[in-house]
Amino acid sequence: MYKVFIDGKEGTTGLQIYERLEKRADIELLLLPEEKRKDLSARKEMINKADVVFLCLPDAAARESVSLCENPKTKIIDASTAHRTADGWAYGFPELSPEFKAAIASSNRIANPGCHASGFIALVYPLVKSGLVPADYPFVAHSITGYSGGGKKMIAEYESAERSTLLDSPRQYGLTLTHKHLPEMTKVCALTSAPIFNPIVGDFYSGMCVTVPLFTKLTGKNLTPNSLKEFYTEYYKGAKFLSVGDSENGFLAANVLSGTNKMELFIGGNEEQILLSARFDNLGKGASGAAVQNMNVALGLEEDAYLN
Repeated sequence: MYKVFIDGKEGTTGLQIYERLEKRADIELLLLPEEKRKDLSARKEMINKADVVFLCLPDAAARESVSLCENPKTKIIDASTAHRTADGWAYGFPELSPEFKAAIASSNRIANPGCHASGFIALVYPLVKSGLVPADYPFVAHSITGYSGGGKKMIAEYESAERSTLLDSPRQYGLTLTHKHLPEMTKVCALTSAPIFNPIVGDFYSGMCVTVPLFTKLTGKNLTPNSLKEFYTEYYKGAKFLSVGDSENGFLAANVLSGTNKMELFIGGNEEQILLSARFDNLGKGASGAAVQNMNVALGLEEDAYLN
């Protein structure tokens, strides 16, 4: 039985990981009483006692927790932004390539991807790696997410009986074009410059759809929606959670995969302009589901254990 400690269990991602693990027969969850959850010595004891530690904390606190680990066998899976581009940390997206999966399996330090970044990278990494789109392509991404992505404060704001009428409308944010997911989107995809990224929060609890448009003339390749559909189907062949899907009569609803660890890719457009979309749950494949998937891989278990 594996001992697991969730540092930051009270947050949205931490609670979701807890709910995914609490009934597993192969997991013993190490828990701290409420009054000790911020106690440094108590957290250190749990971190070094655990086989796997999930960090569901702000960046500074996540770095502090890593510094507390003295057990060379403890595997740390960090759900914060702190280590996603750090040397020595495996990037936790096993579907991207056998090399990514092998790094997760052999590493004791795993950075869980960001939610928006997961959709962008699932679409763009294969294109750049395969040479279908150049690394200097001027990528743009639009992403709509449910309000649970904003954490407890935003959830309370949206679910308040006295909430502002402004919340009835989708709201763009990240208007300075310095969103915290941009560094990993740029580095993992090996882009020469960061994409323009337009995140939007909507009035629904969970779900996400990330969309990347392409001008085929700028790629230098004869790309079509059908050829890219075939490309992604082959690239992610055998993936447990990624598949290529179809829209619902010309619409893509962002909340269809809520509660799952699945991601669906969609290809639309025409021979001049192509629209690539990735739909998934911002709390599932975009956060806690991906974290548990990474734990399964790191422990040598079936990748989809307890995730179906």
